Amino acid sequence: MIILQVNQVSKSYLADEILSDVKLEIQHRDRVALVGRNGAGKTTLLKIIAGQIPYDSGEIIIPKDITIGYLEQHTGLDSQRTIWEEMMTVFEPLKKLEKRLRELEQQMADPSVYENPENYDRIMKEYDQLQHTFKEAGGYQYEADIRSVLHGMKFYPDMYGQTVSSLSGGQRTRLALAKLLLSKPDLLILDEPTNHLDIETLSWLENYLKSYDGAILMVSHDRYFLDQIVHIVYEVSRGRVTRYIGNYSDYLEQKAKQYERDLKMYEQQQDEKARLEAFIQKNIARASTARLAKSRRKMLERIQWMEAPDGDEKSAKFGFEIERQSGNDVLSIDNLSIGYDHEHIISRNINLRIFRQDRVAIVGPNGIGKSTLLKTIVKDLPVLSGSIRYGTNVKIGYYDQDQTKLHSNKTVLNELWDEWPLMNEKDIRSILGQFLFSGDDVLKPVHSLSGGEKARLALAKLMLEKANFLVLDEPTNHLDLDSKEVLENALMDYPGTILFVSHDRYFINKIATKVIELSPTGSMEYLGDYDYYVEKKQELMELAEMSVAKKEATQETKPERSSSANKEFKKRERQIRRKLEEIENNLANCEEEIKNIELKLCEPEIFSDYEKALELQNQLDSFKQAYSELELEWLELQEELENLQS
Repeated sequence: MIILQVNQVSKSYLADEILSDVKLEIQHRDRVALVGRNGAGKTTLLKIIAGQIPYDSGEIIIPKDITIGYLEQHTGLDSQRTIWEEMMTVFEPLKKLEKRLRELEQQMADPSVYENPENYDRIMKEYDQLQHTFKEAGGYQYEADIRSVLHGMKFYPDMYGQTVSSLSGGQRTRLALAKLLLSKPDLLILDEPTNHLDIETLSWLENYLKSYDGAILMVSHDRYFLDQIVHIVYEVSRGRVTRYIGNYSDYLEQKAKQYERDLKMYEQQQDEKARLEAFIQKNIARASTARLAKSRRKMLERIQWMEAPDGDEKSAKFGFEIERQSGNDVLSIDNLSIGYDHEHIISRNINLRIFRQDRVAIVGPNGIGKSTLLKTIVKDLPVLSGSIRYGTNVKIGYYDQDQTKLHSNKTVLNELWDEWPLMNEKDIRSILGQFLFSGDDVLKPVHSLSGGEKARLALAKLMLEKANFLVLDEPTNHLDLDSKEVLENALMDYPGTILFVSHDRYFINKIATKVIELSPTGSMEYLGDYDYYVEKKQELMELAEMSVAKKEATQETKPERSSSANKEFKKRERQIRRKLEEIENNLANCEEEIKNIELKLCEPEIFSDYEKALELQNQLDSFKQAYSELELEWLELQEELENLQS
């Protein structure tokens, strides 16, 4: 069933054409993504479909009974109601229905109703119909639905009484999304729904949307999220829309192949065009060949020549270099406590070791102290307790997600030039050009820039610092998908060390070699990318659940031990302790070997020798596999030991 058709829709602002002859179709339960660069017209198209802004020509066809819900990018609820009261407004029709059911039940409880059979039949008939409607509309579970969605969006029962107006901007955005999800429209339109969501909430939203009964149309810069949800991608580029079947990764692959085909055809056409033009120019003046030349000129004018394929659109181009190499030990953190003062410690017992060319991602829920940890490392905040030691020749380059290091009253040009006054204007302009600031753009005041432009300017400053240790706080925020890819490639080629915080799971997978999970009581290291971290964490949770289940089962059925049984238990306990000690030694040796091989892989003579590097990489993979197996064996033995002691 088709629930939306966009036919030949065009939209212009003054002389600028934003959308031209756009065609788009959505069927029931479709999961559709709009992708394209910032400013391509994605949000404009969403607003046209949602009926918020008019369009110049074309038509939009939506069946009469189809409901549409739209979440704007920077929206948030503004209400004096409590969180619970605000969510209950979604179910006002159900509450009225429930009230009518209670009234009918009271009438049915009145003995006098039986004196009039016709009246009794009318009441019973109405009650049966309303009860069926109430049940089908979710009348017996809407309060459970509210609790479920609020919990997924990290609003817990002790917060239900808070007024919406007392919440932060990010919380109000999440609450607006929660309210929209509860309303369950036939077409759910989401503009950047992943903003203000931590990884845990993102995972919940993914699972919710996968089983959503209606259709979904979304704009998002979160590539991992798109890969999990969508199966149709519409690319908005140069005012036009192109359809691709598959998720975001499929779209990238198809687009690359299409670009190669289009480029080849375009080049063939250009060669043919040049050949015709050369023939005309050579023969038009000769009397003997003028007629033939004029015929070719008419042919040239009739042919519909291809435009250059979209792949030649202007992209940011940059890379990060270092002034000089750091020592092997870059950063050591021991028993660190972080926060803004001693009375408000956010997290404690943080331990971290970072070596040269490590790529370390810090993850954890919002408010756990990830940004605070980075600010403490770069000395913007004091160490509350514990210690931070920096390695030899370490030079830190810090990217702040709030761009507080930018000066709002300066121009784009002076933001860089004042920091590097010895550079000439031509070189400064050239660098800014790499970050898509050209012509009069460099004379714009910083305060007038968009979020994406400020992010690119901050990255330009970071590039000029030539630091060997990059500390990045949400570097992909505000960047479009193309700019994210450019940043990823620049960081993958970077010869220094990286420590970063990000909610972008695709970005973490591409960059990270280690993941550090932060909690209020400490930190946990995982030797791998984001997918490895999720897999390992799930494995540990399952083992913990099995341990609890075994312990409970043992306590329920635990028989009295005889003297000989006690001896056997003691003997087994000693065996396990010896084995645990042996495994711990092997784990330490494995960890040492892993560190040594990683350091060897960083040496120029090894890095340039492909065969030697491949051999070391194979050894590294073997040691990591052995480490995982030993870790699993240690956990199993530890559980057995705990069961023996209980």
